[in-house]
Amino acid sequence: MDSGEQVQQQRPRPRRVTAAMVAARAGVSVATVSLVANGKTAGRVAEDNISRVREAIAELGYVVDGIGSSLAKGVSSIVILVAPDISNPFFAKVIAGVRESLGPQYQLLLSVTEAGEFPEADDVRRLMSLRPAGLLVDAPNAGFLEDLASPSPLVLLDAPGLESYAPSVNLDVASGARQLAAHLAGAGHREAAYVDSVTGTETFAVRRAAFLEEAASRGITVSPERIISTTIDVGAAAGAFAEAWPDWQRAGVTAVACATDTHAYGVLQEARVAGIRIPGELAVAGFDDLPYSATSNPGLTSVHLPATALGQKAGEQLRGLMEGKSLGSGGVTLETSLVVRGSTSAAAT
Repeated sequence: MDSGEQVQQQRPRPRRVTAAMVAARAGVSVATVSLVANGKTAGRVAEDNISRVREAIAELGYVVDGIGSSLAKGVSSIVILVAPDISNPFFAKVIAGVRESLGPQYQLLLSVTEAGEFPEADDVRRLMSLRPAGLLVDAPNAGFLEDLASPSPLVLLDAPGLESYAPSVNLDVASGARQLAAHLAGAGHREAAYVDSVTGTETFAVRRAAFLEEAASRGITVSPERIISTTIDVGAAAGAFAEAWPDWQRAGVTAVACATDTHAYGVLQEARVAGIRIPGELAVAGFDDLPYSATSNPGLTSVHLPATALGQKAGEQLRGLMEGKSLGSGGVTLETSLVVRGSTSAAAT
Protein backbone atom coordinates (compact mmCIF):
# COMPACT_ATOMS: atom_id res chain seq x y z
CA MET A 1 0.00 0.00 0.00
CA ASP A 2 1.54 3.36 -1.00
CA SER A 3 1.46 6.55 1.05
CA GLY A 4 -1.35 8.01 -1.10
CA GLU A 5 -3.60 5.06 -0.28
CA GLN A 6 -2.74 5.38 3.45
CA VAL A 7 -3.66 9.06 3.45
CA GLN A 8 -6.90 8.25 1.63
CA GLN A 9 -7.81 5.59 4.20
CA GLN A 10 -6.88 7.73 7.20
CA ARG A 11 -8.68 10.88 6.01
CA PRO A 12 -11.63 11.41 8.36
CA ARG A 13 -15.10 11.55 6.92
CA PRO A 14 -16.73 14.98 7.13
CA ARG A 15 -19.05 15.24 10.11
CA ARG A 16 -22.74 15.95 9.61
CA VAL A 17 -23.51 19.28 11.26
CA THR A 18 -26.43 18.92 13.66
CA ALA A 19 -28.76 21.38 15.33
CA ALA A 20 -27.12 20.51 18.65
CA MET A 21 -23.74 21.60 17.30
CA VAL A 22 -25.22 24.89 16.12
CA ALA A 23 -26.86 25.38 19.52
CA ALA A 24 -23.57 24.81 21.33
CA ARG A 25 -21.75 27.29 19.08
CA ALA A 26 -24.46 29.96 19.50
CA GLY A 27 -25.01 29.35 23.20
CA VAL A 28 -28.74 28.68 22.84
CA SER A 29 -31.06 25.69 23.01
CA VAL A 30 -31.70 23.25 20.18
CA ALA A 31 -35.33 24.43 20.18
CA THR A 32 -34.15 27.97 19.46
CA VAL A 33 -32.03 26.74 16.55
CA SER A 34 -35.10 24.96 15.14
CA LEU A 35 -37.21 28.12 15.42
CA VAL A 36 -34.60 30.22 13.63
CA ALA A 37 -33.91 27.63 10.93
CA ASN A 38 -37.61 27.27 10.16
CA GLY A 39 -38.45 30.98 10.27
CA LYS A 40 -40.68 30.72 13.38
CA THR A 41 -38.98 33.39 15.50
CA ALA A 42 -41.65 36.11 15.60
CA GLY A 43 -42.39 36.93 19.25
CA ARG A 44 -40.49 33.85 20.40
CA VAL A 45 -36.75 34.48 19.94
CA ALA A 46 -34.76 37.60 20.86
CA GLU A 47 -32.93 39.40 18.07
CA ASP A 48 -29.47 38.81 19.57
CA ASN A 49 -30.16 35.07 19.76
CA ILE A 50 -31.37 35.08 16.15
CA SER A 51 -28.13 36.76 15.07
CA ARG A 52 -25.96 34.30 17.01
CA VAL A 53 -27.80 31.30 15.56
CA ARG A 54 -27.53 32.60 12.01
CA GLU A 55 -23.81 33.25 12.46
CA ALA A 56 -23.32 29.72 13.81
CA ILE A 57 -25.30 28.24 10.92
CA ALA A 58 -23.12 30.10 8.42
CA GLU A 59 -19.87 29.16 10.16
CA LEU A 60 -20.71 25.46 10.49
CA GLY A 61 -22.54 25.03 7.16
CA TYR A 62 -25.67 23.66 8.82
CA VAL A 63 -28.38 22.43 6.41
CA VAL A 64 -31.94 22.02 7.65
CA ASP A 65 -33.41 18.54 7.17
CA GLY A 66 -36.40 19.69 5.15
CA ILE A 67 -37.99 16.27 4.87
CA GLY A 68 -37.61 15.47 8.56
CA SER A 69 -38.89 18.80 9.81
CA SER A 70 -41.85 18.82 7.45
CA LEU A 71 -42.76 15.23 8.35
CA ALA A 72 -42.92 16.32 11.97
CA LYS A 73 -45.57 18.82 10.92
CA GLY A 74 -47.63 16.06 9.28
CA VAL A 75 -46.69 16.59 5.62
CA SER A 76 -43.44 16.62 3.67
CA SER A 77 -42.12 18.87 0.93
CA ILE A 78 -42.12 15.90 -1.45
CA VAL A 79 -44.16 15.83 -4.65
CA ILE A 80 -44.52 12.41 -6.28
CA LEU A 81 -44.71 12.12 -10.07
CA VAL A 82 -46.10 8.78 -11.26
CA ALA A 83 -45.14 7.97 -14.85
CA PRO A 84 -45.79 4.77 -16.83
CA ASP A 85 -42.53 4.61 -18.81
CA ILE A 86 -39.66 6.97 -17.99
CA SER A 87 -37.61 5.50 -20.87
CA ASN A 88 -39.70 7.66 -23.22
CA PRO A 89 -37.60 10.83 -23.81
CA PHE A 90 -40.85 12.82 -23.80
CA PHE A 91 -40.93 12.60 -20.01
CA ALA A 92 -37.62 14.42 -19.60
CA LYS A 93 -39.28 17.60 -20.87
CA VAL A 94 -42.38 17.00 -18.74
CA ILE A 95 -40.22 16.62 -15.64
CA ALA A 96 -38.30 19.81 -16.47
CA GLY A 97 -41.59 21.70 -16.69
CA VAL A 98 -42.82 20.31 -13.39
CA ARG A 99 -39.57 21.19 -11.61
CA GLU A 100 -39.66 24.74 -12.94
CA SER A 101 -43.21 25.39 -11.75
CA LEU A 102 -42.86 23.75 -8.31
CA GLY A 103 -39.81 25.78 -7.33
CA PRO A 104 -36.95 24.85 -4.98
CA GLN A 105 -39.10 24.39 -1.87
CA TYR A 106 -40.52 21.12 -3.20
CA GLN A 107 -38.61 17.92 -3.88
CA LEU A 108 -39.73 15.83 -6.86
CA LEU A 109 -39.79 12.06 -6.42
CA LEU A 110 -40.40 9.81 -9.45
CA SER A 111 -42.41 6.61 -9.25
CA VAL A 112 -41.83 4.59 -12.42
CA THR A 113 -41.91 1.00 -13.63
CA GLU A 114 -40.34 -1.11 -16.31
CA ALA A 115 -41.10 -0.16 -19.91
CA GLY A 116 -44.59 -1.24 -20.92
CA GLU A 117 -45.84 -1.61 -17.35
CA PHE A 118 -47.95 0.91 -15.48
CA PRO A 119 -47.32 1.52 -11.75
CA GLU A 120 -49.53 -0.41 -9.38
CA ALA A 121 -51.61 1.57 -6.89
CA ASP A 122 -50.10 -0.50 -4.05
CA ASP A 123 -46.60 0.64 -5.04
CA VAL A 124 -47.61 4.28 -4.96
CA ARG A 125 -49.47 3.85 -1.67
CA ARG A 126 -46.23 2.66 -0.07
CA LEU A 127 -44.74 6.02 -0.96
CA MET A 128 -47.60 7.73 0.86
CA SER A 129 -45.76 6.92 4.10
CA LEU A 130 -43.59 9.91 3.14
CA ARG A 131 -46.71 12.07 3.50
CA PRO A 132 -46.24 13.82 0.15
CA ALA A 133 -47.45 17.36 -0.25
CA GLY A 134 -48.99 16.41 -3.60
CA LEU A 135 -49.20 13.83 -6.35
CA LEU A 136 -48.92 14.10 -10.14
CA VAL A 137 -49.97 11.16 -12.32
CA ASP A 138 -49.02 11.11 -16.00
CA ALA A 139 -51.09 9.15 -18.54
CA PRO A 140 -53.10 7.08 -16.04
CA ASN A 141 -56.01 4.75 -16.59
CA ALA A 142 -59.28 4.74 -14.68
CA GLY A 143 -58.58 1.49 -12.82
CA PHE A 144 -55.36 2.85 -11.34
CA LEU A 145 -57.04 6.04 -10.13
CA GLU A 146 -59.98 4.17 -8.57
CA ASP A 147 -57.61 1.84 -6.74
CA LEU A 148 -55.29 4.63 -5.61
CA ALA A 149 -57.82 6.92 -3.89
CA SER A 150 -55.09 9.41 -2.95
CA PRO A 151 -55.66 11.57 0.17
CA SER A 152 -53.07 14.08 -1.08
CA PRO A 153 -53.75 16.89 -3.57
CA LEU A 154 -53.75 15.26 -7.00
CA VAL A 155 -53.37 16.54 -10.58
CA LEU A 156 -53.48 14.38 -13.72
CA LEU A 157 -51.37 14.89 -16.85
CA ASP A 158 -52.32 13.70 -20.34
CA ALA A 159 -55.40 11.89 -19.05
CA PRO A 160 -58.19 12.43 -21.62
CA GLY A 161 -61.62 11.37 -20.41
CA LEU A 162 -60.56 11.13 -16.76
CA GLU A 163 -61.22 14.73 -15.71
CA SER A 164 -63.88 13.62 -13.22
CA TYR A 165 -61.24 11.97 -11.01
CA ALA A 166 -59.05 15.03 -10.41
CA PRO A 167 -57.95 18.35 -11.94
CA SER A 168 -56.29 17.57 -15.26
CA VAL A 169 -53.93 19.09 -17.80
CA ASN A 170 -54.45 17.35 -21.12
CA LEU A 171 -52.98 17.38 -24.60
CA ASP A 172 -55.35 17.51 -27.55
CA VAL A 173 -53.89 14.32 -28.99
CA ALA A 174 -57.09 13.56 -30.90
CA SER A 175 -56.73 16.75 -32.93
CA GLY A 176 -53.10 15.93 -33.70
CA ALA A 177 -54.03 12.41 -34.80
CA ARG A 178 -56.71 13.76 -37.13
CA GLN A 179 -54.25 16.24 -38.61
CA LEU A 180 -51.81 13.43 -39.28
CA ALA A 181 -54.43 11.26 -41.00
CA ALA A 182 -55.55 14.19 -43.13
CA HIS A 183 -51.95 14.89 -44.14
CA LEU A 184 -51.33 11.30 -45.22
CA ALA A 185 -54.60 11.21 -47.16
CA GLY A 186 -53.73 14.47 -48.86
CA ALA A 187 -50.41 12.95 -49.93
CA GLY A 188 -52.30 10.17 -51.71
CA HIS A 189 -51.86 7.28 -49.27
CA ARG A 190 -54.66 4.70 -49.24
CA GLU A 191 -53.14 1.74 -47.37
CA ALA A 192 -51.51 2.39 -43.98
CA ALA A 193 -50.36 0.70 -40.77
CA TYR A 194 -50.14 1.79 -37.14
CA VAL A 195 -47.46 1.08 -34.51
CA ASP A 196 -48.92 1.49 -31.01
CA SER A 197 -47.60 1.43 -27.44
CA VAL A 198 -48.29 -1.57 -25.22
CA THR A 199 -48.84 0.82 -22.27
CA GLY A 200 -52.55 0.57 -21.47
CA THR A 201 -53.22 4.26 -20.98
CA GLU A 202 -56.00 6.51 -22.22
CA THR A 203 -53.78 8.89 -24.16
CA PHE A 204 -52.59 6.15 -26.52
CA ALA A 205 -56.11 4.80 -26.92
CA VAL A 206 -57.40 8.26 -27.85
CA ARG A 207 -54.68 9.02 -30.41
CA ARG A 208 -55.09 5.58 -32.04
CA ALA A 209 -58.89 5.82 -32.22
CA ALA A 210 -58.81 9.36 -33.61
CA PHE A 211 -56.26 8.46 -36.26
CA LEU A 212 -58.14 5.34 -37.38
CA GLU A 213 -61.48 7.17 -37.53
CA GLU A 214 -60.12 10.09 -39.53
CA ALA A 215 -58.12 7.80 -41.80
CA ALA A 216 -61.21 5.75 -42.62
CA SER A 217 -63.25 8.87 -43.32
CA ARG A 218 -60.60 10.00 -45.82
CA GLY A 219 -60.30 6.71 -47.67
CA ILE A 220 -57.27 5.22 -45.91
CA THR A 221 -57.50 1.55 -44.95
CA VAL A 222 -55.81 0.38 -41.73
CA SER A 223 -56.92 -3.22 -41.24
CA PRO A 224 -56.56 -4.86 -37.77
CA GLU A 225 -53.58 -6.98 -38.81
CA ARG A 226 -51.72 -3.76 -39.63
CA ILE A 227 -51.90 -2.51 -36.02
CA ILE A 228 -49.00 -3.74 -33.89
CA SER A 229 -47.90 -2.79 -30.37
CA THR A 230 -44.48 -2.62 -28.74
CA THR A 231 -42.79 -1.00 -25.77
CA ILE A 232 -41.57 2.56 -26.31
CA ASP A 233 -38.15 1.42 -27.47
CA VAL A 234 -36.31 1.91 -30.76
CA GLY A 235 -35.07 -1.68 -30.93
CA ALA A 236 -38.46 -3.20 -30.11
CA ALA A 237 -40.20 -1.07 -32.73
CA ALA A 238 -37.56 -1.92 -35.33
CA GLY A 239 -37.96 -5.63 -34.68
CA ALA A 240 -41.75 -5.50 -34.84
CA PHE A 241 -41.66 -3.55 -38.09
CA ALA A 242 -39.13 -5.96 -39.64
CA GLU A 243 -41.46 -8.87 -38.89
CA ALA A 244 -44.60 -7.13 -40.15
CA TRP A 245 -43.22 -5.36 -43.21
CA PRO A 246 -43.30 -8.26 -45.73
CA ASP A 247 -47.06 -8.70 -45.22
CA TRP A 248 -47.64 -4.95 -45.18
CA GLN A 249 -45.68 -4.53 -48.38
CA ARG A 250 -47.72 -7.21 -50.14
CA ALA A 251 -50.89 -5.42 -48.97
CA GLY A 252 -49.69 -2.19 -50.57
CA VAL A 253 -48.98 -0.24 -47.36
CA THR A 254 -47.30 3.08 -48.16
CA ALA A 255 -47.56 4.87 -44.78
CA VAL A 256 -46.92 3.97 -41.13
CA ALA A 257 -48.18 6.15 -38.28
CA CYS A 258 -46.54 5.60 -34.89
CA ALA A 259 -47.85 6.37 -31.39
CA THR A 260 -44.53 7.99 -30.40
CA ASP A 261 -41.45 9.36 -32.13
CA THR A 262 -39.42 6.62 -30.45
CA HIS A 263 -41.47 3.98 -32.27
CA ALA A 264 -40.99 5.91 -35.50
CA TYR A 265 -37.21 6.00 -35.02
CA GLY A 266 -37.27 2.20 -34.88
CA VAL A 267 -39.28 2.00 -38.10
CA LEU A 268 -36.90 4.43 -39.84
CA GLN A 269 -33.90 2.46 -38.61
CA GLU A 270 -35.19 -0.85 -39.96
CA ALA A 271 -36.37 0.77 -43.18
CA ARG A 272 -32.81 1.94 -43.85
CA VAL A 273 -31.49 -1.57 -43.19
CA ALA A 274 -34.06 -3.01 -45.61
CA GLY A 275 -33.29 -0.42 -48.27
CA ILE A 276 -36.80 1.07 -48.19
CA ARG A 277 -36.88 4.59 -49.61
CA ILE A 278 -38.36 7.17 -47.22
CA PRO A 279 -40.76 8.73 -48.18
CA GLY A 280 -40.67 7.37 -51.78
CA GLU A 281 -41.80 3.85 -50.83
CA LEU A 282 -42.96 4.43 -47.27
CA ALA A 283 -44.03 7.51 -45.33
CA VAL A 284 -43.36 7.40 -41.55
CA ALA A 285 -44.74 9.70 -38.84
CA GLY A 286 -44.91 9.84 -35.05
CA PHE A 287 -46.14 11.70 -31.97
CA ASP A 288 -44.11 13.89 -29.55
CA ASP A 289 -41.89 15.99 -31.85
CA LEU A 290 -38.74 15.18 -29.88
CA PRO A 291 -35.63 17.26 -30.63
CA TYR A 292 -34.00 14.51 -32.71
CA SER A 293 -37.02 14.44 -35.03
CA ALA A 294 -35.96 17.75 -36.57
CA THR A 295 -32.39 16.61 -37.26
CA SER A 296 -32.84 12.96 -38.26
CA ASN A 297 -32.30 11.99 -41.89
CA PRO A 298 -34.90 12.40 -43.19
CA GLY A 299 -36.56 14.66 -40.62
CA LEU A 300 -39.50 12.95 -38.94
CA THR A 301 -43.02 14.23 -39.45
CA SER A 302 -44.54 14.34 -35.98
CA VAL A 303 -47.47 15.62 -33.95
CA HIS A 304 -45.97 18.27 -31.68
CA LEU A 305 -46.95 17.70 -28.04
CA PRO A 306 -45.93 20.60 -25.73
CA ALA A 307 -44.25 18.45 -23.08
CA THR A 308 -42.59 21.23 -21.10
CA ALA A 309 -45.79 23.27 -21.00
CA LEU A 310 -47.67 20.15 -19.86
CA GLY A 311 -45.34 19.77 -16.88
CA GLN A 312 -45.38 23.48 -16.09
CA LYS A 313 -49.16 23.77 -16.10
CA ALA A 314 -49.64 20.61 -14.05
CA GLY A 315 -47.06 21.81 -11.52
CA GLU A 316 -48.80 25.18 -11.28
CA GLN A 317 -52.16 23.55 -10.64
CA LEU A 318 -50.77 21.20 -8.01
CA ARG A 319 -48.93 24.02 -6.28
CA GLY A 320 -52.19 25.95 -6.10
CA LEU A 321 -53.95 22.97 -4.51
CA MET A 322 -51.11 22.46 -2.01
CA GLU A 323 -51.37 26.12 -1.04
CA GLY A 324 -55.10 25.76 -0.38
CA LYS A 325 -56.39 27.42 -3.54
CA SER A 326 -59.43 26.13 -5.38
CA LEU A 327 -59.23 25.40 -9.10
CA GLY A 328 -61.93 26.22 -11.59
CA SER A 329 -64.11 23.41 -12.89
CA GLY A 330 -62.99 21.49 -15.94
CA GLY A 331 -59.50 20.61 -17.04
CA VAL A 332 -56.93 22.48 -19.11
CA THR A 333 -56.26 21.30 -22.66
CA LEU A 334 -53.09 22.26 -24.52
CA GLU A 335 -53.13 22.44 -28.31
CA THR A 336 -51.15 20.07 -30.51
CA SER A 337 -49.97 20.62 -34.08
CA LEU A 338 -48.59 18.59 -36.96
CA VAL A 339 -45.00 19.32 -38.02
CA VAL A 340 -44.43 18.03 -41.55
CA ARG A 341 -40.90 16.93 -42.44
CA GLY A 342 -39.13 14.77 -44.97
CA SER A 343 -40.30 11.38 -43.70
CA THR A 344 -43.72 11.96 -45.28
CA SER A 345 -43.11 14.70 -47.80
CA ALA A 346 -40.23 14.97 -50.23
CA ALA A 347 -41.00 18.68 -50.55
CA ALA A 348 -40.23 19.14 -46.82
CA THR A 349 -36.69 17.78 -47.04
